[in-house]
Amino acid sequence: MTDIDRSLQAPDASTDGENAVEEGFSKSILVSAVRCLLTYVVFPFVTPIISFAADVGPWVGVTLGTFAIFANMFSIRRFWKAQHKWRKPVTVVHVGIIILLVILVVLDFGELFG
Repeated sequence: MTDIDRSLQAPDASTDGENAVEEGFSKSILVSAVRCLLTYVVFPFVTPIISFAADVGPWVGVTLGTFAIFANMFSIRRFWKAQHKWRKPVTVVHVGIIILLVILVVLDFGELFG
């Protein structure tokens, strides 16, 4: 194969490496965990103590939830692009998390505009 032929080919998806793909998975799960921690632990107990406005939680929930959804989708994409051996089970986990995040974002919108 000539250099020109090689330069016209799509880059090899496996060049991401398993570590980089798994790191993306960890980050997306971390974003989802931070969102849940803030929504269900920090805001319900800390905000009344320090007198924050009551509607801070839903705004943070919508923002972090939306970001977490995209982070999970990006992680799924990287796993499939790299042909990672765990791509199918990881996709199932991510889809479950995305479904829960969508529900939470909808509930947060309901609190804000309902």
